[in-house]
Amino acid sequence: MKNFKLELKWGLIFTVIALLWMVLEKMMGWHDVHIADHPKYTMLFVPIAFLVYFLALSDKQKQDGGLTIKSAFISGLLIGLVVMILTPLSQYIVHNLVSPDYFANAAAYATSSGAMTQEAADTYFNFKNYLLQAALSAPIMGAVTALIVGGVMVLLQKKK
Repeated sequence: MKNFKLELKWGLIFTVIALLWMVLEKMMGWHDVHIADHPKYTMLFVPIAFLVYFLALSDKQKQDGGLTIKSAFISGLLIGLVVMILTPLSQYIVHNLVSPDYFANAAAYATSSGAMTQEAADTYFNFKNYLLQAALSAPIMGAVTALIVGGVMVLLQKKK
């Protein structure tokens, strides 16, 4: 259980940081008046996610006295599973408290820009679909991110 405490901690930290990012997106107007910019600016979270995983894997490296690709992958997968378990709560907070009009705004923009039909927009921009996407992508993205970050860390560790 000691080994899993680290992943639990970093899964919680990642979830809180992601929620804070959603608050920032809302404050910047990317969920309403500047929704056309949302796809572009939401990508700014990627370096933040990599930073969180770097800090998590650095923590893992200190705890274990070293890091391997395998331990980085497993740790990233476990962090992603924690994020996945927290997804229903985090998505509820985002779409009911932080940005309750996001789905309507996103669907309206998608249809007015001609990117989607109303039916397609309604099918895509809803709580159930976003919950499913977030839950399924969390462990996959966690493992992939940890492989990339962990791989770089292991290579740098060997060069010392």
